[in-house]
Amino acid sequence: QVQLVESGGGSVRAGGSLTLTCDISGNTQNSGRVGWFRQGPGKEREGVAAIQTKSGSTFYADFVEGRFTISQDNAKKTVTLQMNSLKADDTALYYCAADLAWVNRGMWFRADLYRYWGQGTQVTVSS
Repeated sequence: QVQLVESGGGSVRAGGSLTLTCDISGNTQNSGRVGWFRQGPGKEREGVAAIQTKSGSTFYADFVEGRFTISQDNAKKTVTLQMNSLKADDTALYYCAADLAWVNRGMWFRADLYRYWGQGTQVTVSS
């Protein structure tokens, strides 16, 4: 069993930064991937960034445009999403998700392929 707890959300002005952290506990076997998803008001859940835990390979949504960075600390068992140059459109509930299975990189944003989910952390960006 794997448990995920997100932290670091908050309210910032456009152009500001936030760092989201996903604390991971349980038997991850250092395999699979961890992804950050978000769901804005009236919008569907969408993938933001993902990382393959063994290789460190990363994948970003097009809308990130170089503003966000996903990274992992294997010793602390955390995955961090550093978000810079935030926009009002980034306002959403951000979720951390994990799965132990290997899938093609093109499917890393398929929410149905993640077994474990956190409760989410709210990010609000004011213009």
